[in-house]
Amino acid sequence: MKKTFVLLTLCCALMACKQNNIDFSIEPAEPRAGQSVRFTNLSSTGEEWAWTFGDGATASIKSPSHTYRKPGEYVVTLKVDNRSSWTKTAKLTVYDTIPTFVCEDSVFYIYKDYTFVANVYNPYNYDVQYEWTAVDSTATESSFTCYFTRPNESEIVSLRIILNGDTTYISQGFAIQDRKVHSVLMRTDGNDYRQRIFGERAEEARPDASAAALLDAEQDTAQTYNGYEFRLSELKTLFPELQGFHIANRKIYLRADGLWVANIDGAYLVQIDAAPCEAMTLDTEDSRIYWTNVEGVWYMPFVGSDNNRFVTSPKQLNTLSGVQKIAIDYSLK
Repeated sequence: MKKTFVLLTLCCALMACKQNNIDFSIEPAEPRAGQSVRFTNLSSTGEEWAWTFGDGATASIKSPSHTYRKPGEYVVTLKVDNRSSWTKTAKLTVYDTIPTFVCEDSVFYIYKDYTFVANVYNPYNYDVQYEWTAVDSTATESSFTCYFTRPNESEIVSLRIILNGDTTYISQGFAIQDRKVHSVLMRTDGNDYRQRIFGERAEEARPDASAAALLDAEQDTAQTYNGYEFRLSELKTLFPELQGFHIANRKIYLRADGLWVANIDGAYLVQIDAAPCEAMTLDTEDSRIYWTNVEGVWYMPFVGSDNNRFVTSPKQLNTLSGVQKIAIDYSLK
């Protein structure tokens, strides 16, 4: 009787082991560092699951995913219902990481620099070749800086990496958003133009009928500064050739035979541009002066030295010819 009971117990145990098969699959079978690995629980029983992935990480759901940050060999263990006899282990080799690139920014705007950095796992210091492509520009370094010019569009940044004879192609799309900035308004014989300013960059000058009101109001023959009204007729006693002026930061910028700057009392008169100047205006928010000559529209920072000597060279904004009036519009900010 005792022998019969023992045999029955052994049979039940063997049947339970056969029925309660503990197993799991791994996909992909040869993952690389940084790649998500899916562990599918194939066990025939169980209500509680305890996973260890060999790198210190754990999970308690039935079929988890896990990402290994470093290549190497790992032992993965699944224990079902906290029973030591219901345990499955498997060795997993994680190979070198898949090359990719990242950018620390998550939102992208027009006319702002963004830097993309390639991440390449290269423990053996093989030669690496980089070929970046985006917005009609290319680069061959491990990082790539560019800016985007088309708002409300999706721009593609692509990278080709050659490492030890293996080539990897990576492309990512980025949604580009517009942003509000102020504009330079300009009037020629035929059109009024608007050109938005983004730091050291600007959009193309485009015809814009909404610029008319500000351009009609723009004049440089009178200005109130620190409570005193300066007029062209009075300032001509200091500057006989004066045609127009603006005042900012105790400096007077004036149109005469070219563009000049002087202290507000008339001292230290210095020429900025020798070419004839038809119109000028001041951007007090960005501390810049804008003016026209026969080659187009130019700008530079306000002059800050006591003797009005400047070291910053003028920069050309556009090549519009015949600009007769120029103004700044802050209303779009």
